[in-house]
Amino acid sequence: MNYKDYGRHLLEALLIGLKWIGFGILCGILVGGVSAKFANGIVLVTKFRTAHPQILYLLPLAGLFIIAYYRLLGVKQPKGTNLVLSSIREGEAVPGRMAPLIILSTILTHLFGGSAGREGAALQVGGSMGDALGRLVRIPQKDRRTVIICGMSASFSALFGTPLAAAILSMEISTVGIMYYSSLVPAVISALTAHLIAQRLGVTGEAFPIPNLPVFGARTALITILFSVGCAVVSVLFCTVMHRMKRLMQHRFPNSYLRVLVASAVVIVLTLLVGDQTYNGTGAHILEQCMTEPGFRIVWYAFLLKILFTAVTLSGGFQGGEIVPSLFIGATFGNAVAAFSGLDPAFLSALGMCAVFCGVTNCPMATLLISFELFGFGASSFFLIAVAITYLFSGNYGLYASQKILYSKLEHSRVDRFTH
Repeated sequence: MNYKDYGRHLLEALLIGLKWIGFGILCGILVGGVSAKFANGIVLVTKFRTAHPQILYLLPLAGLFIIAYYRLLGVKQPKGTNLVLSSIREGEAVPGRMAPLIILSTILTHLFGGSAGREGAALQVGGSMGDALGRLVRIPQKDRRTVIICGMSASFSALFGTPLAAAILSMEISTVGIMYYSSLVPAVISALTAHLIAQRLGVTGEAFPIPNLPVFGARTALITILFSVGCAVVSVLFCTVMHRMKRLMQHRFPNSYLRVLVASAVVIVLTLLVGDQTYNGTGAHILEQCMTEPGFRIVWYAFLLKILFTAVTLSGGFQGGEIVPSLFIGATFGNAVAAFSGLDPAFLSALGMCAVFCGVTNCPMATLLISFELFGFGASSFFLIAVAITYLFSGNYGLYASQKILYSKLEHSRVDRFTH
């Protein structure tokens, strides 16, 4: 053993480790603080909209303001999370103005009844703030990928309350088939720091213990496999509808102001047809009911309605994330299938949430960690099967057009193509 070379490695690792631990703590404090306030803002406006449902009729005005706000800051075609993912891979800068843009526009979308999430927005907030902070403290250009990953990890952790998954998701989501392990230390430190900051600011992560776990055996494993194939199909449907709706709206209504007015009108009409605001906002209350209310049932086509509401909202120019809607879609799909499987609805809702999330993000490792953080380790064998099967059967589809599939899901070969 060459002790001299190893000694040099230890010294280099110490210096680099101290640098990234320091940056991770700083990033976790700043990005975690902003993201926690963002999370609190989403909760407040959701409560206000729930108490004043008639505010939905002002959705067109909110849409016009969002479009004007983006244009005022020089953004005519927002690329959102796609820009952040390509920046990780290519080392490009993430505009600092992205954070205030996405924060305000997402809050307005939720306040006035658009169907969107928040964790997708967190990736944009974190990527933008992480890159800006890296430039501020003079992190070299070659490390831009790491500072963006660090910011994404902090923001997702603060908003969703899953620091383990946040650290891995930020390294896994840009390029399917590889992970940027050189960013592991700062991603972990920033995620844990942000989680602590968020807790201090009143943001608590969700946890849903599954009360009626089935015994793992041949029958339940087979049901899990078949259900996971169904979740893969649902995830492909969600991605396809999202992308095609966006192209349709841009083709039919090239004027962004007209496009957002049309989307607003469609959301309002759909809400009136449904009769309530179940599918507006994040739909987090439905997730909670699926997991905590024994015997809770929702109409079997609820997941299809959420796909439609979300696709119209985001393709029209409103802002937010797609991740919580994907959890809603998975949970309600599981709730519907439970009637035919003989398994507990809460159990299948939990499986559906994680499986559809894996299918739309192509992040199996992060999904597995999310399942453990949200539902505990009791059903780990079922979640492992669900993640593996959904990842295999979801093909080269994904929510983010700039996400690249580097290695095939079917064999040991390089494909190097973008998702569709």
